[in-house]
Amino acid sequence: QFLKYATQVAPVGVYTSGKGSSAAGLTASVVRDARGEFYLEGGAMVLADGGIVAIDEFDKMRPADRVAIHEAMEQQTISVAKAGITTVLNSRSSVLAAANPVFGRYDELKSASENIDLMSTILSRFDLIFLVRDVRDEDRDRMICRHVMGVHIGNSRGAESGGGGFGAMGGTGVGDGNGEDDLMAAGMIGSDNLHQAANSTNGGNSYSAAAIAENAMRVATTGQGELDVPTMKKYIQYCKAKCKPCLSDEAGDILASSYVKIRDDVRKRVMEAGGQEQATIPITVRQLEALVRVSESLAKMRLDSRVQSEDIAEALRLFKVSTMTASSTDSTSSERAGMSGSTAGLMSTAMPSQEELMRAETFLRSRLAIGAVLNKQRVVEEASAQGYNAMVVARALSIMVSRG
Repeated sequence: QFLKYATQVAPVGVYTSGKGSSAAGLTASVVRDARGEFYLEGGAMVLADGGIVAIDEFDKMRPADRVAIHEAMEQQTISVAKAGITTVLNSRSSVLAAANPVFGRYDELKSASENIDLMSTILSRFDLIFLVRDVRDEDRDRMICRHVMGVHIGNSRGAESGGGGFGAMGGTGVGDGNGEDDLMAAGMIGSDNLHQAANSTNGGNSYSAAAIAENAMRVATTGQGELDVPTMKKYIQYCKAKCKPCLSDEAGDILASSYVKIRDDVRKRVMEAGGQEQATIPITVRQLEALVRVSESLAKMRLDSRVQSEDIAEALRLFKVSTMTASSTDSTSSERAGMSGSTAGLMSTAMPSQEELMRAETFLRSRLAIGAVLNKQRVVEEASAQGYNAMVVARALSIMVSRG
């Protein structure tokens, strides 16, 4: 739903699934017509030129098909030399992909490289890589439940009032004039926002220039409400067409020094590990270009012609909590590095390191026989008596149980 919502908000968006996508379907293919003549047919990345391509189930793609989009992701072009046709097609599109870890669940006792079954050549071409984990937290679970229930309650109220029948999975296309359907299909708004969107669109066409201008002016002046899908799409299109920010000297110096420091930190971490630990995603010039693109996009959102130092700081923050976390073999220590002192102190008690979990798992394997039934509290107390942290042992035991 998140991927589909991104394609709906973008000026040009194409959604595809990795299982049903081939190299020709993503790039370009040469087809022979009824008269025997050859012609080119553009794939998803060519059709989405100037927009975004959303690829779901990215890990289900065949390796040969993933290799085919290397050029498109780095050079923004697709070279074709088939059946006497030699040309270069533009594919200036962003790629938003979603993939599952190995065996469908992220294993906390394994490193990030063992959980991510993708080649570093394709991972290094993404600007930002986020690890989305299913953390069992009561407050977060309740918040998600309230959001999901709010969406379904809003669907029922919309159907009873004859407001068009907002189906949670039946979102109509972007161009049909029902912006609220698009938001509901993506699950991005709750029941209160749903009724606000319905009220704003029942009085006329929400895709008209007047409705878009009214929505943008209301949000900009009052700070209340939300930008609907048509307004957001128009704003993104205007930013891409009218604003071309450039790096200032100060921002360039900050970015260069930060990139050098990141590379030096990675080198020191590898040397401290004796050269045995290798990052899942190597930090190369591609990551420097990624930081430049993210910084420029942040300035473009403000319609600023210059990239400021705060844009660089935000881009570095996003890079550290995303790609740097995913590239570290010890994701727990990487997450702590991007936190403040108080937050890291609290997380250190709730998130044990990988070495502690491995030690606890070794103890549990030596203590527990296959098929044995023991009291969990007694095992934790026994481990504590031998010098192990009770919380770490309990955490390791829960992870082992979840793995079966």
